[in-house]
Amino acid sequence: MIKPVLATIPLLLVGFSRLCAQHPPVTAARLSQPIVVDGRIDDAAWSSVAPLDVKYEVDPRENAPAAQRTTVKFAYTDDMLYAAFECFDSSMTNLRAQLSERDRMFNDDLAILIVDPYGDNQRAYEFFVNPYNVQGDALRAGENEDPSYELVWYSGAALGRDSWTVEMGIPFKSIRIPDREEQVWTVLAGRKLPRETNATLSATTYDRNNPCLICQGFPLIGIRGLKSGLSTEILPYVLGSQQGSLRDADDPTTPYEQGKVKGRAGVGVKVSPTPDIVVEATVNPDFSQIESDAAQISVNTTFALFFQEKRPFFLEGSDLFRSSLQGFDGPALTVFYTRTVNDPLVAAKVSGKAGALSFGVLSASDRNTALFIPGEERSDLAGTGMKSLANVGRIRYDLGGQSYIGGVVSHRALTSDAHNIVGGIDWNYRFLENHAFRGVLYYSDTRELNDTSVFQDSRTFGPTKYTAGYDGESYGGLAARLDLSRSGRNSNWGITMEDLSPTFQAQNGFITRTNRRNWSVNYGLTFYPDESNFVTQWGFGGFTGMQFNYGGHRKERFVVLNGFANMKGQMGFNVNALLLNQERFRGLYFPRIPRTSLNFYANPSPFLSYDLYLEIGNFIYRRPTPPELGYGHNAGGGFTVRFTERARLSLSYNRSRLSSDATRTLYFDGNIFRATGIYQFSAESFLRLITQYDSFDKALNIYPLFSYRLNPFTVFYAGATRDYTDFGGATRFQTTSTQYFLKLQYLIQS
Repeated sequence: MIKPVLATIPLLLVGFSRLCAQHPPVTAARLSQPIVVDGRIDDAAWSSVAPLDVKYEVDPRENAPAAQRTTVKFAYTDDMLYAAFECFDSSMTNLRAQLSERDRMFNDDLAILIVDPYGDNQRAYEFFVNPYNVQGDALRAGENEDPSYELVWYSGAALGRDSWTVEMGIPFKSIRIPDREEQVWTVLAGRKLPRETNATLSATTYDRNNPCLICQGFPLIGIRGLKSGLSTEILPYVLGSQQGSLRDADDPTTPYEQGKVKGRAGVGVKVSPTPDIVVEATVNPDFSQIESDAAQISVNTTFALFFQEKRPFFLEGSDLFRSSLQGFDGPALTVFYTRTVNDPLVAAKVSGKAGALSFGVLSASDRNTALFIPGEERSDLAGTGMKSLANVGRIRYDLGGQSYIGGVVSHRALTSDAHNIVGGIDWNYRFLENHAFRGVLYYSDTRELNDTSVFQDSRTFGPTKYTAGYDGESYGGLAARLDLSRSGRNSNWGITMEDLSPTFQAQNGFITRTNRRNWSVNYGLTFYPDESNFVTQWGFGGFTGMQFNYGGHRKERFVVLNGFANMKGQMGFNVNALLLNQERFRGLYFPRIPRTSLNFYANPSPFLSYDLYLEIGNFIYRRPTPPELGYGHNAGGGFTVRFTERARLSLSYNRSRLSSDATRTLYFDGNIFRATGIYQFSAESFLRLITQYDSFDKALNIYPLFSYRLNPFTVFYAGATRDYTDFGGATRFQTTSTQYFLKLQYLIQS
């Protein structure tokens, strides 16, 4: 058997070598003096640098000649990489661009630069600039993209008669680079051209049979002799606030108590002893949410909702602490979910890269710990009010072509006795050009708090003897997931198997559903019509699977058919039909729960964009005992109107309604409305008003904010929150809480 297995290795290596496209190298010119980054590329320094043509449209047309000419030049000094874009346009009046805050300009015309300093296709930094010099940045790890990632870098933009120009200056100390004499980076340079279609232009061709975006770049050479000195960042802040609230939030007759003005200060420090190692520490950090989380409808949900991380301390090296199965925007066996570190007094982190080995360690002392208690049909959240220590360690060895093998250890300690430890491995192996075998395997060891006043629940974890209540029990658990997939130009498929034992817990993570064994299979086809066709891309596919618990009972079986289309006019839709859906919930069997969903989006003009969704059919009403079958819908949408280049209004509406399938008795009917109005004074400052009404809680929230951001970390905020509740009767809407705040934070770099 050994000989046949060995015989397949050359075939796999051939496919592996094809993961990275071979494009001619581009040389960055060395400059003796830094460039003034103002967007005007008529500096004498640029005149001797050879331009690179961005001559391909790679989406929606496939490697076709670009409709507009674009050039880019590269240069560097000891401290910074420079890029100069000249974006020609035969009709400058058709530009789509607006003044906005950072990372809110992705529907605009853009100059795009993506750099992978290590050239190993594992992570890349993405930089975007629109014609009004509004910056956007993101971190790409494998096939996942994190737009919340922030970097300090410089840019300028200028509008001309028949073109617009952009300069980018990226400090080497802002990104991780290998500590070596001569750098060889993988780079993608391009342009977003939103007109009849939302076209993407590129300096290199794109192979749609290769799912690795970073691999499609060209080698950037010529960067050598960089000085690897110590770099430091100090980030102090001061915060002043005043809060007030009803003594009893549920009783409008209780007195309203206005609190005293309070002050708070803290500091964060980041040190990079080498270009590829970062050490961070923070004391009394302000992890308050200036950008409020949009409300989610949870009236018929029995599991905790997932919210994205927005706090700067956790963003550096965030890709390292995720497995290849865990995206930036959602959970998939997430054993480290940074928002479980609720209110740290002090936190520290070390992350870096040595050759093919990446590593990271994070430790935080949390002052107000909240823990998820998972289950088969529901999860709970225990607000302990206790201090705890959260630790996580991570290593990953890169095998090239986005393949790797890694390990993680997570530890949460509430007292000298109570703890949760999770350890395991994960991997991503890419082969035969566009196939991948990914997986995770974890083991957890848990010793509960011995205090039922913190959390009391007599339900057991599946068929075991252990209860969910905190009564001092000790137990272990296993979690595993295997995923085999192919991602090609015209077809893709995947097979997934997942197993979580009843007693598996990850108190530093986001794993809320256990006691399950499930498998699923998906298959899809994609087609690219001739460019004269109104439809630019369309496809269809299917998805099926089953889920069992550890008692051997089948919990769910489903079959889904889906289809999608993208069209000219920057519009598209997708439709899903849940043809077969059978579920056993709380001992009751529901043999028919079919439903259909439709999503539609459109960006028809520079002034308007909108999206709509509808899900209609049968749902289980999960809150009552016993549960019941209902008929209803989830519906909503949003639109953004851009009145001028500085002012815009965004509205969103979400509604959920469910009635008895048998008697049409109404179970619930509610909605959430959110309006966001923004006036942008400049790319750095804006005035914003958010108003949100939640009919489920009869709550009205108003959030005014003035913001000035010199860079992602040097900020000034002045704002307020005002919360009202509709108590009905004569009182109607009454103020339940208020907050006023000022915050100043300043980044000091050396």
